[in-house]
Amino acid sequence: MTDRPAPSRLAGERTDYLAGSLPDDAPADPLALFDIWLAEAFARREEQGDLTEPSAAVLSTVALAADGAPRPRSRTVLLKGHDAEGFVVFTNLGSDKGREIAATSRAALLMPWFALQRQVRIEGTVEHIADPDSDAYWAHRPRGSQLGAWASHQSRTIASRDALEAQYAEAEARFAGADVPRPEFWGGLRVRPESLEFWQGRAHRVHDRILYSALSDGGWERHRLQP
Repeated sequence: MTDRPAPSRLAGERTDYLAGSLPDDAPADPLALFDIWLAEAFARREEQGDLTEPSAAVLSTVALAADGAPRPRSRTVLLKGHDAEGFVVFTNLGSDKGREIAATSRAALLMPWFALQRQVRIEGTVEHIADPDSDAYWAHRPRGSQLGAWASHQSRTIASRDALEAQYAEAEARFAGADVPRPEFWGGLRVRPESLEFWQGRAHRVHDRILYSALSDGGWERHRLQP
């Protein structure tokens, strides 16, 4: 018999999921289910402390290469608002993600709640939120974060950490003794969902998946997907 190499640690890594289920009679409105799951994610952090950043979301966009080939790109952001109109994040609009969204008007969000063995996928179109709403959120940001937004030319190369610290010091000096205004290049983006998929881990990798697809009349069509 030929000796076979032992599986790598990654190949052997396996956790069975036993935390819960998604019933066939899940709420007809996906936003109602999202609110329940988000509240449970925050409760898990407060009660057990093993779910950090309940509002963390992986934002995926598509960049087009010089030859026209699509290049998916992902990064983690923080969800800062959601309602019937969509899901809101804030960013430097001149960053890679800002430019990619401007070019395609589309994005996807993934909210991973590992401790609850859950995730939610959100896909849809993207629009800028109104300036007054961006101003209102900006006003509640810590001053250091406001200065950081002015200091960083997000996604651009820089020679060193010292150079970045120098740009921050320059922003500090520029706005010393005054409120820090919101830059025109910084604001909110709203993902208007065309679909939401709720995923609950189950035993033997026979997971629960419920997909909600938006209808033209404002309602939702709900389907159970095979894992």
